[in-house]
This record gives sequence, structure tokens and C-alpha cells, in this order.
Amino acid sequence: MPAQVQDAWGRLTGAARQLTLAQRTFAVIAVAALVLGAIALTSWLSRPALVPLFSGLGGADASAVVDELTAAGVAYELTDGGATIMVPAAVVYEQRVRLAAAGLPADTDGAGYSLLDQMPMTASEFQQETTYRRALEGELSRTVAAIDGVEAATVRLAIPEETVFVAEAAAPTASVFVRTRPGARLSGDQVQAVTQLVAAGVDGMETSDVAVVDASGAVLSAVGAEVGGALADSRTADHEARVGGAVQAMLDRLVGAGRATVTVNAVLDLSQSERTTEEFTATPDTPPLAASTTTEEYTGTGGAGATGVLGPDAVDAGEDGTRQDGTYSSTSEDVTNAVNKSTEVTRSAPGALQRQSVSVLVDQQAAGGLVMADLEAAVAAAAGIDTERGDTLSVQRMQFDTTSAQAAQEALAAADERAEAVAREGLLREVVIAAAIVLLVVIVLVVVGRRSRRARREALDLGELERARQLTLALTPLDGPEPEALPALPAPVAPAPPDATAVRRAEIATLADEQPEQVAELLRGWMTTGARR
Repeated sequence: MPAQVQDAWGRLTGAARQLTLAQRTFAVIAVAALVLGAIALTSWLSRPALVPLFSGLGGADASAVVDELTAAGVAYELTDGGATIMVPAAVVYEQRVRLAAAGLPADTDGAGYSLLDQMPMTASEFQQETTYRRALEGELSRTVAAIDGVEAATVRLAIPEETVFVAEAAAPTASVFVRTRPGARLSGDQVQAVTQLVAAGVDGMETSDVAVVDASGAVLSAVGAEVGGALADSRTADHEARVGGAVQAMLDRLVGAGRATVTVNAVLDLSQSERTTEEFTATPDTPPLAASTTTEEYTGTGGAGATGVLGPDAVDAGEDGTRQDGTYSSTSEDVTNAVNKSTEVTRSAPGALQRQSVSVLVDQQAAGGLVMADLEAAVAAAAGIDTERGDTLSVQRMQFDTTSAQAAQEALAAADERAEAVAREGLLREVVIAAAIVLLVVIVLVVVGRRSRRARREALDLGELERARQLTLALTPLDGPEPEALPALPAPVAPAPPDATAVRRAEIATLADEQPEQVAELLRGWMTTGARR
């Protein structure tokens, strides 16, 4: 081991021996805290950033992907209940390509049109029809699952067999099961989008032939109805919320927040109807498209026979019984005029408002200076009240009970104060611990530095150097002339303040602090020289 390292190690061990038990304990704790902090910081900085490799995986696909990652030695993390797999960002694309080459994720629930690629040439007609239906179901399931808020979707098609009796052919139907993400809910427009998507993808299917059911069992769209029960409730709730929000916003600006309450009940007509109207109008100035005239004429002479037509059509005979001459003529005209025809088809969309009732209660203290007639007119205009339609409106002033609201506000304020106190305590605790660790480290460093400096100063004290030199010279006398034979030196000049000895001591101490190795070498040289002499 080099001499410099040994010297440094010796000084360190010497300083440690001079410490007390409490100082040693503090030093060990400080060193341990520094080591643990360095390890934690290094671990946090060296931790790779994780990004999603695949999301929305089923149980079988997730298990197969995890097995492949484990075999390849790739670190991963499961989130979203095991449906999402996170891997380091540096290897995400490489692993996607490798897993795709291995056929993962398999996606057996919605293979899509890839099933047709695996169909053998010897497949029967039943196998072909079944495989095509499965492929169509898989493609529709994938498309529905891509809608925002949908986590997974399953589509099942009921396509009837073709028959020669066209009049008795049944329409195809479809059932769609959707599982939304946590906290998400399909809106009415999204449900209509699902029904339109599935109906457009199957030949001969109407939107009324698609049933949509969510994971909670609610029927969003039933077969034979354009709007399901849950969707109808959603439309009614949306209308009530929109009208109530408009009236409430107006009242909040007028009397203040919490001084008025609004309740809206609406009845919507969710049936869909279609009406066809045809009108025909004549055009007098336009010539007829076709015209035909038929004329019939008949002329005959009477005879003396008894022949003729019996009955009232017989030709009148004369007084002598003989028939007289007669004529017959008939004219008919058939004209086809040009007539304009207009056909109008009117389809009424579901959701028309049949009637609604609005109830408004205003705090008596806040509405003291308001004219109730003006307030009622303003609310009627904001809510769109139509008395001819059967709408009703009620605006009343009442005394509000604010005790529960005040208690709730006080409870919320107390909860906020407790949360802030807990946060302050946690922050203060962390600050105190950090300050204590820093202070402990500083104290240990200062104590060790003072000990080592004091030891170096005591070892390099000028008086000790002089006594050591005198002892060395006394033990080994020098050869040379006697002191009396030496020439006399001039008288020393009186030192001016400050004391030169103190100055030299300070210089030696400073030199020892700044250049301890050179001073040690100088001492060794003096000792060696004295020993030789």
C-alpha cells in the first residue's frame, strides 16, 4: 500500500479513536443515511420509463404475452386489472414485432375475416356459411370496441336461411353486448351509432332489428323499437337537466347561489311515425295528353209485320198498327288532361316534447324585493313554457332551511383544515428529518475536521519540534570546534511587536495545515540527520 494512503488511513483511524461513543454513533448513522439516500436516488434514476405494450387484453392473451416476456427476460408490469402490460420504452417496438411474429395477441374472440384464409377447399356449404358469419361478427365486434368508452364488445348475428317464399322471409337480427370502461357510459348518440353500424354491415337488416345491452344488464336498444328504455330515460333526463340548468343559472345570478331550487318534469314522445301525402292539381292552360270522340247514329223504316223489339224499347206504331220511321244518335268523348302530382313523406323523429312542468322555489329573504309576476314570466320564457301544450309553471317564495347546508359547509371546512394540517405535519416531518440528517452530517464532518486539524497542529507545534531537536542533538554530540572558539555573533536586535515566535508558530501551523506531507518529510529529515550525527 502506498505511503500516502497509509498516512491518510492512519489519520482517519486516529481521528475515529479520538471520538466519543455518541460521536461515533452519530457518524455511523449519518454515513448509513447517506448511503441509503444514494442507493435510493440511484435506483430511482436508473429505473426505466414504462409504456403500454398492449392494452385491453383478455386473460388468455395476457397470460401468453407474460410468458413470452418472462422467457425473453424483459421486465414488465401489469396494470388495469391485468388488461394492460407495461414494458420499458426502449424495447416496446422490438417486443411488439417479436410477439406479432409469435401470433400474439391471438384475439380468438374476434378473428374477423382472417378465418376465411384458413378455410379448407373441402369445406361444406354449412361450414362456409358458419365461418362467414363468425368472420362478420368478429369484424363488427372489433369496430364497436373501437368506440370511445367501450372496453370490449361482442356481436352475435341471427341470419335466417334463404327460401323461395320471399313473402315469408324473416329479417336478420343482431345482438350487441358492450362492456364500457370504469366510469364511462354510452350516450344516446353512441347507441344509435352502434345500431346504425351493425345494421349497415348486414344485408337486409334495419336499425330496429339490433338489440344493444350493456354490462349492467340495461337494454339500450331493443328489437322492434328505435329507442330502448334506458335510452328513453337518458333523453328525458337530458331534457330536464338542460331546462333546469338554464333556469337555475338565471336564478343564481338574480338571487344568489343556493337561494333558489328548480325541479323539471318532462314527458317526451319517443315514438317514430311516417306520413305520406299526395296532392293532384290541374293545369288549365296545358293541352290534354290524349282525347278521343265516339259517335253512333242509326236510321230505320217501319214494316207491317209483328216483328220488332218487345217491351218499352219497341218503336211506337201508328194508329193503323204500322211502324213509323226512326233515328238514333250517341256521342261520347274521352279526354286525358295533364295533372301535376306531388308526394310528401314526413318522418317525425322520436323525442318530441309533449308537456312539461316546472317548479321554482325561491328563498323568502332573497326574494323580498322581487316582483313575483315578473319572476314567473322570466322563468316561463327561460323554460319554454307553452300553456296550449299543457305545460304548467309554479313559482313560490318559501323560507329555506339552511341548517343542514351550514353544517355541511362547516364539516367540509373542518375536513379541509384537517387535510391541510395532516399535509403540513407530513411536510414538516420530512423537512425536520432532512434537516436533522444534514445537520448530523455537518456536525460529524466539523468534529472530524477539528480533531484531525488539532492532531496535526499538536504534532507540528514549534515547541515540540525544538525539544525533539535538542534531545536528538544531546544524544549524539557533533564533532567540531568548541563553542568558545566560534566567532562572536552580533547582539540580537530587540524584536518588534508582535512576537516573532508567535508569528513563526502561526506560520508553521499554517504550513502544517496546508502542506502536511512536506512538513512530515522535513521532520523525518531532521530526525535522520540528528541520528547520523
